[in-house]
Amino acid sequence: MTTVRPARTVPRRTVPLLATAYGLTIANLYYCQPLLPEMSRSVGPHAADHLVAVGQLGYALALILVVPLGDIVPRRPLLAVLLCADAAALALTAAARTTGLLLAAGALIGLTAAAVVNTLIPYAAALAGPDERGGAIGTMLTGGLTGVLLSRTVAGLVSQVAGWRALFAVAAVVTLLLAVILLRTMPPAPPDLALPYRAQLRATIRLAATHRLLRRRALVGACSFAAFGVFWSTIAFHLNEPPYRYGPAQIGWLALVGAAGAVAARPLGRAADRVGAVRLTRAALALGTVSFAALWAGGHHLAWLAIGLLAVNTAVNATHLLNMTVVYGINDARARLASVYMTGYTLGGVAGAAAGPFAYAVGGWTATCLLGAAFLAVALVPTFTRTEHP
Repeated sequence: MTTVRPARTVPRRTVPLLATAYGLTIANLYYCQPLLPEMSRSVGPHAADHLVAVGQLGYALALILVVPLGDIVPRRPLLAVLLCADAAALALTAAARTTGLLLAAGALIGLTAAAVVNTLIPYAAALAGPDERGGAIGTMLTGGLTGVLLSRTVAGLVSQVAGWRALFAVAAVVTLLLAVILLRTMPPAPPDLALPYRAQLRATIRLAATHRLLRRRALVGACSFAAFGVFWSTIAFHLNEPPYRYGPAQIGWLALVGAAGAVAARPLGRAADRVGAVRLTRAALALGTVSFAALWAGGHHLAWLAIGLLAVNTAVNATHLLNMTVVYGINDARARLASVYMTGYTLGGVAGAAAGPFAYAVGGWTATCLLGAAFLAVALVPTFTRTEHP
């Protein structure tokens, strides 16, 4: 294996641009969440029930097959191609008239969005020195988490005015423009590693097999994101029913409450650089577990729902940031690290997004909150079993 050194160093001021691109791209995956009842009514009964889960499945597939390309091919043309494919999937969603087409487009959005954002994050991490990596990742996650949280508000408002199909059509145009901007502004650079694709996949598998720390952090991330998936795959259906009877715009505005979780990302990254990630991870997961008690009380009281929403978003986002701060410090093959960690993380989200609607159908809001709290409690266990060393 031969390491290739870039001919140019990308200026650090590029990180905010990459964070904006991260936010705009990841938003494409989350626009559907407050619109699930509307989309099902338009396309067919229960047509959108599993749209969140198939999007996460597409995300996981990209992490396994596409993200490892980030180490071995030039990133600028790779990102342009992926963003164009993402725009096509968004346009397909806007035009979908059948359940099968809607779900297929959702899976493609997940695949392309995953490939883009998980190419951008390792790129940003590579720009920072070891003692600044947490801050750089924090900037990226601030952009990404802001995109995730604002996407629901934007989706609700646009859908209320022009319908959910118009929202996805506009998102397709924005994604195409983003492809043009990155193609023009990202400086060309050779790949980080001179390695065939099959060898890169084998090396990624070896990395997962040999690093206990990487596997442990992937498990913590998977369980925390599963709790996140439980909540966001069910909340729109819950708010659409008594006692709330909210429409998409009201659901979108409520999602804005969680935006403070994105604000906390950057200072948490800096704190992890100074203090260490273990204690902060434990505190975040404990907060997340308790937050589901507030969410349960919010089944009939809006104030408790808002408090729980703020707490669970802060906890899950903080855990993700702390995990990545640890993971990207293992070695320099950051696309491989992203592939392993984010595959586990995303599969957790798939499990949560699939289990959430089932729990809600069987036991209502109480069962949903118990399931979310259980996932976060399980995530706490690995933080007490071993020290944070590879």
